[in-house]
Amino acid sequence: MLLSFVRKFKHIGILAILALVAVSSAQAEMLRMGMITPPPHIWNNVAEHFADDLLASSDKNFRTKIFPLGKLGGEQQMIDMLQSGGIQMAVLTAGVLSNRESSISGWFMPGMFADIDAAINAAASSSAQEMLRKLSDHQLVGLGYTMAGMRHVLSREQIDSLQAFENRKVRSFPNEVFSDWWQGLHAAPTAMPLSEVTPALNTNLLDIVDVDLDIVVGLKLYQQAPNLLLTNHMAFPGIIVASKPWWDSLSDQQRAMISASISKAERWGFDLTKQREQESVDTLKGLGVNIESFEMSKLQTVMDAVVKKYTSSNSGIAEFYQQNTQ
Repeated sequence: MLLSFVRKFKHIGILAILALVAVSSAQAEMLRMGMITPPPHIWNNVAEHFADDLLASSDKNFRTKIFPLGKLGGEQQMIDMLQSGGIQMAVLTAGVLSNRESSISGWFMPGMFADIDAAINAAASSSAQEMLRKLSDHQLVGLGYTMAGMRHVLSREQIDSLQAFENRKVRSFPNEVFSDWWQGLHAAPTAMPLSEVTPALNTNLLDIVDVDLDIVVGLKLYQQAPNLLLTNHMAFPGIIVASKPWWDSLSDQQRAMISASISKAERWGFDLTKQREQESVDTLKGLGVNIESFEMSKLQTVMDAVVKKYTSSNSGIAEFYQQNTQ
């Protein structure tokens, strides 16, 4: 009888353990995180770093599935899903979010940052943090920034003068600042998704791509456009956002845990960005890409005109510009 009781007790104990495991698994939340960039891109690396850290710090209660290269849809579709709580997180371009919060366009003031270090430092400024806070008006929670290096000019034909920009078809981000910038250089800005850039270069629908080096390497755009002009003309951060309905459903402890993982990933990503900017240049040189620098003083008149237009009409942009150019 005693042996039978012991066996029964062991059986009950095993069932109890299995039940606890089942409950724990049921409570683990799967976060869906949308991206428009390809898997090798630094924004995706930052998202993966965040996911790994959160998995460990939450004792595996939060798992994150990352969807690269617009697998959840375009940025507007992802914003809709975030606002409704359909997905939990995303890394969105500052460009698309500037259509919601206009002060975010301050990041695109041409000639504002000499290099990626200056842009990274700007992310900690009070005006940059205010941009994140204002996203709550749009059912989004701004959690942090991730950089992709500075913007440069990739072209099918060599650009060796200011006049060489004239009438060139440029893949540009669909944002008024970008349009003003390229029209000021007498080029023809054209908006298109990243996935369409390669075929557009192949069919002569594009002459120039306004782009960061991580995209050039990741999508192998140098195969169609073998000329790189290093201009550092703009910064173009990604913004890590969460769904406000989902965020509001979390406990204070959960929000603090997620924010801590974001901060770690943000800092890690900034360090990687600095390293990768030079590595990308070296990689492209090794691949035979023609790399030149441009005398930026030739662009000063256009840069000044764009900066004056936006700093005089938007106080948030003016504050951001002033804080980060003194």
